[in-house]
Amino acid sequence: MRNAALVLGIVGGIIGMIVGFFSYGYTEFVDWMGNEAPDVLEQVENVGLVRFVSLFSPLLAIAGGAMSRARAQIGGALMLLSAAGMLYAFGFGVFTMFPIAMCGLGGVLALAALQPDSH
Repeated sequence: MRNAALVLGIVGGIIGMIVGFFSYGYTEFVDWMGNEAPDVLEQVENVGLVRFVSLFSPLLAIAGGAMSRARAQIGGALMLLSAAGMLYAFGFGVFTMFPIAMCGLGGVLALAALQPDSH
């Protein structure tokens, strides 16, 4: 289970990095465009939250996945925190469902791994 948590956390974090990159880029692009196209682009409600989660949620997922073999409970908590952050900031949609689900499942598997995997 720890190996599965490791893979799910890292893959979920990488996909979350892609979502975060585009979310952060969108907020920057709308700021850059300003009022030139008010009917075309709208800024997100909480820019600071989106930018913060865009950076730190994928980092928590990758760190939690990498940690899940040695410290499964800490790694699982980090992955669950990452999934909760992405769900809160980005919502559940077509581009966010996989990183949220992977980080959440990886977190649950890491927390459920009470003893080391047998080799």
